[in-house]
Amino acid sequence: MRSRAVKEIRRKEEMMDNNRKLYRSGKDKMICGVCGGLGDYLNVDPTLIRLLWVLLTCWAGMSIVAYLVAAIIIPMEPPEL
Repeated sequence: MRSRAVKEIRRKEEMMDNNRKLYRSGKDKMICGVCGGLGDYLNVDPTLIRLLWVLLTCWAGMSIVAYLVAAIIIPMEPPEL
């Protein structure tokens, strides 16, 4: 009986993971929340995303344009109730 309940919980968790959406972070943001949102979506520390973004900007200047486009098209995280 208990293993059936555990399997059901795991199945529901997997379904919730499949319904994840990418949002700009409202809590963990420096400029527009793009890196914070990507970090939340990918389950990675947003500081690592920011570091990679800075390195890409120094290496291939298109990262600034990509950040601005992402800030425009990624919706803001909805407020929690």
